[in-house]
Amino acid sequence: MTKAETIYRPARIEDSVVIAEFQIAMALETEDLQLDRETCQKGVLAVFTAAANPSDSQLPAHGEYFVAERNGQVTASLMITYEWSDWRNGLVWWIQSVYVLPDERGQGVFAGLYGYLRDRAAADPMIRGIRLYADRRNTRAQEVYTRLGMDGGHYQVFEWMK
Repeated sequence: MTKAETIYRPARIEDSVVIAEFQIAMALETEDLQLDRETCQKGVLAVFTAAANPSDSQLPAHGEYFVAERNGQVTASLMITYEWSDWRNGLVWWIQSVYVLPDERGQGVFAGLYGYLRDRAAADPMIRGIRLYADRRNTRAQEVYTRLGMDGGHYQVFEWMK
């Protein structure tokens, strides 16, 4: 039996419940922190429902979620937020809230999701690059980011710039 193809796409509001569950699981797994479910669900929903950024009606106010989906099930998600770079006269996307289901880890799901975002960024002249931060103790994640061509640089963050 062959494994189903993974689809990468912008998240939809109906994905908000699973994304909130991912965030609750991630906080417990990475920081031994129990998030309040109602607060987390409201926080995820706010990303979908917040009014557009007044300076750019095309840009959601708080950020955007993207997901990986296989067999109709969301298996991973991440959020991007925006940083205006006066040095580059454009936006830098910050990757945050990354979660991949445990059974999907080590199979290139994050690499595919990152590749999907990188292609979108490369095609948009206003996006100057992608950054993320990683806990210094999370060496496995740092190895993945390095393998994907991101550079820790002098800021202690991983980034890819056009």
